[in-house]
Amino acid sequence: MFALLNKNALCRRAPKAKSLSENPLTLPSPPEGARGFRASSNSTRLWRHASLLLVIPLCRIATGGEAFEVRPPKVTLEGYLDQAQLVASALDETGAVSDRSEDLTTRALFATSDAGVVAVDERGRLTAQGEGAAVVSVRVGDVVHDVAVVVAGVGREPRASFSGHVLPILSKAGCNAGACHAAQYGQAGFKLSVFGYAPLEDYEAITRDRAGRRLSVIVPEESLLLRKPTRMLPHGGGRRLERGSVDYQLLEAWIAAGAPPPNENDPRVTAIDVWPTRRLGEPGFTQQLQVVASYRDDRRRDVTAWAKFDTLDEGVAQVARDGLITATGRGQAPVMVRFEGQAQVSLVVVPHAATVELGDWEDQNFIDTLAAAKFRQLGIQPSPLCDDATFLRRAYLDAIGTLPSVEESTAFLDSTELDKRNRLIDRLLGLTGDISQDIYNDAYAAYWALKWADLIRSSSDNLGEQGMWALHNWITESLRTNKPFDAFVRELITARGSLYMNAPANYFRIAAAPADLAESTAQLFLGVRLACAKCHHHPFEKYGQDDYFSLAAFFARVGLKGSQEFGLFGGEQVLVVRPGGEVTHPRTGQVMAPRVLDEEPWSADTASAREADRRARLATWLTSADNALFSRNVVNRYVAYLLGRGLVEPVDDLRATNPPSNPELMDALAAGFAQSAFDLKQLLRTIMRSRLYQLDSRPTAANASDERFYSHYRVKRLSAEVLLDAIDRATSVPTKFTNMPSGTRAIELPDSNYADYFLKTFGKPRRVSVCECERAADANLAQALHTLNGDILAGKIAQPQGRVARLLEAGAPREQVVSELYLSTLCRRPTAAEMAACEEMFAGSPSAKEFYEDLLWALINSKAFLFVN
Repeated sequence: MFALLNKNALCRRAPKAKSLSENPLTLPSPPEGARGFRASSNSTRLWRHASLLLVIPLCRIATGGEAFEVRPPKVTLEGYLDQAQLVASALDETGAVSDRSEDLTTRALFATSDAGVVAVDERGRLTAQGEGAAVVSVRVGDVVHDVAVVVAGVGREPRASFSGHVLPILSKAGCNAGACHAAQYGQAGFKLSVFGYAPLEDYEAITRDRAGRRLSVIVPEESLLLRKPTRMLPHGGGRRLERGSVDYQLLEAWIAAGAPPPNENDPRVTAIDVWPTRRLGEPGFTQQLQVVASYRDDRRRDVTAWAKFDTLDEGVAQVARDGLITATGRGQAPVMVRFEGQAQVSLVVVPHAATVELGDWEDQNFIDTLAAAKFRQLGIQPSPLCDDATFLRRAYLDAIGTLPSVEESTAFLDSTELDKRNRLIDRLLGLTGDISQDIYNDAYAAYWALKWADLIRSSSDNLGEQGMWALHNWITESLRTNKPFDAFVRELITARGSLYMNAPANYFRIAAAPADLAESTAQLFLGVRLACAKCHHHPFEKYGQDDYFSLAAFFARVGLKGSQEFGLFGGEQVLVVRPGGEVTHPRTGQVMAPRVLDEEPWSADTASAREADRRARLATWLTSADNALFSRNVVNRYVAYLLGRGLVEPVDDLRATNPPSNPELMDALAAGFAQSAFDLKQLLRTIMRSRLYQLDSRPTAANASDERFYSHYRVKRLSAEVLLDAIDRATSVPTKFTNMPSGTRAIELPDSNYADYFLKTFGKPRRVSVCECERAADANLAQALHTLNGDILAGKIAQPQGRVARLLEAGAPREQVVSELYLSTLCRRPTAAEMAACEEMFAGSPSAKEFYEDLLWALINSKAFLFVN
């Protein structure tokens, strides 16, 4: 009976009235003689609360008005001035809330049945006022939903804690940001920790510093902590707090209660959930966000009022202080949400067009399926497929860092096989199973060893000649044999013994300190940048000092000792694991137990003899198929290598507040990589076989502004080593490197230290950083002058043993010579127009030799040669 009555009360058509307040909400009174209920206003409220719990949580009415739902359908508030956010969303044709559902929160009318229990403002923000139960009605048009609200734990005065209220309020106001009182030396003599990462120190600064002048527990409203941010006294930071606001009252209540200190037993925030996680619409649409925090004691609390909101692309979306998003342009933009060290995003998508036609699009694999879904979602029309010549050059340079020979180019271009592109990919990656076709494995290993040696920082500066050669050879051989990447990383992380005999051990000579090893390992193999967390909580991530030094603790017992195995002057060292050694927190002095990211600390009981080497547990977690960070980091790097841009940029900065441009594609690639037993060649094959990889690089009018979603292939500059090798192949004149055998190619060089002007000019990295950014992709004037006027290129073109000289000596017809020069550089034959231009140039040249040399010089200096397109 009561459930039916309440169902009708909670979801109904609104009667005609001048205002919502003229329709008071009524609930059934407790039955006469009901046990445990006394005839008092409070007991009536409790009975109403009990009856409300019997109802169906949410009802929807579409007839006679706009169908919508309210989230959450019922609310519990704990303590006076506790707050929660209601969000009203339109229902789609299926009767559900979808990504495209209109947010009705700003249009809705809100009213409370008992203002003494809960207040509600025009934006749907609830504020606890007194103990009991009430109903908040939400009206859109002539449809009303009722939300049951229960308020408990209310005393005569507001109760506020330092950790649960004061710090969030200071963070929301920006007081503990780096530009304010969390600057290196604070502001105006008042210093706070960045984002409140050191609560005890902040408490001392607020309550004890300067003889406690910032607080007045006798007359709280006279406290500088209140008078400064409300501009009742001059304040360099401007107005940060409104007098009489909820935040003001909570701070005042905390001061009045004697400013109690933070309690180490206060439950810590472990995660936040943001709703909605994604919303699509046209420019101008709005969306109210809702933020709920989860605490270590399993409590959940709406913290929308104290969360910080920031847009990561103001051209697409803006967000107000209270979490109201407004779409300002077209595209895709994350809105970052932070609260007490936790961070998440809500994705705003505003399509460029209402619909797109993908009539000629054919999915080659799941990459294309998910890419096409993103194109449709964003209203972006992709470019068509590239031609065979473009694909040929792209595939060779991306897979093995090498230009095809004239013969290889000719054979591919003349082939009529329907699946010749897939066949070429398998040959380049050595996946045909036919030894006569799998002939590029050495080039593959050399090219990809170059990339990983850059990141691991294999250099004679760090390791000496012998250590550098040992590590380089191990990396190269691992790639040549297609060692599963999890095994590669596991060997690196758990290495021990001689640096010369066990090459992966050199990883611990490059970065010897536990802190440096934690930073390098996290960034290299998880895509997590922990450097900020060494000193304070990461500003855009959930990791703080505890996470940083707990990860460093895995490396605390690793060290190097001398050895004479290779003679007294051999300089050999041995990596050993000592029985003791710990990492201490620099601020608290606490000994940090080893703990992987996002998990509980490793208990001391686990540190048994059989697990004396802590790195084994780290390596197991790090390379687990269940560790999404590991897989996502690798696939994101390889997407960037092949498609010119990672799903996440920068590629080694994977965090919640830097989401992928296509989250579904990232998840699918990571899952596929793990399921393939971390097979790098299969990952390359999957990406290269996709239609997405084989799109033309020329943008269309419809996708010219797209730089993130791969609607056209992103043109990439050739790296220093690949470019030098390409010039060598085009001119048929190899470069001789000092102290290296003749025939050694630039991509095969093991060290970062070579006195080669060309490689230095074109950005060969020194290998001093694990960041991908060390290899600069931007062109500069020195590079342009070097290819236009440099002696190296001119000398190679005019070399008596070079390609031009050989063709002249053979007396080849002019058309054949021109065609070979095009094939050797651009991997295609000249067009009719280009051939006609060449004939005109030839007629004006002093000699055939000068003409061919000028033509080859022009081709090498063309963008089509200097870039992968």
